[in-house]
Amino acid sequence: MSVAEPSTLRVADERLILLTPAAGVKVRFLAEREANGRYLRVAISGGGCNGLSYKLRFVGETKTGDILVRSQGVEVLVDPKSALYLRGTHLDYSDKMMGGGFKFSNPNAKASCSCGESFSL
Repeated sequence: MSVAEPSTLRVADERLILLTPAAGVKVRFLAEREANGRYLRVAISGGGCNGLSYKLRFVGETKTGDILVRSQGVEVLVDPKSALYLRGTHLDYSDKMMGGGFKFSNPNAKASCSCGESFSL
């Protein structure tokens, strides 16, 4: 069943952000378990070892100007400012004991920390 998007929501494709199959499975599992909202919001904020950091959270509603990307069965929301930094990013997931978790592969990043949670341009 498709839900109509609010008129202020823009729709983009996976050239903005793409989830790998492993990331899609994990996000859908977490969304069901946490039941905090149907959307995964991916944002960039100041902070972290390299100046900018990735933020992931589930939300139930969109905001004016949000961009919606559907990837691997997940509805991803990105605000317009974060979209400038995320274009072309892949989000992967690994369940390895060492170095596991969500990993961002961002072609715009000039440097990133070893944990993969922050980057610089």
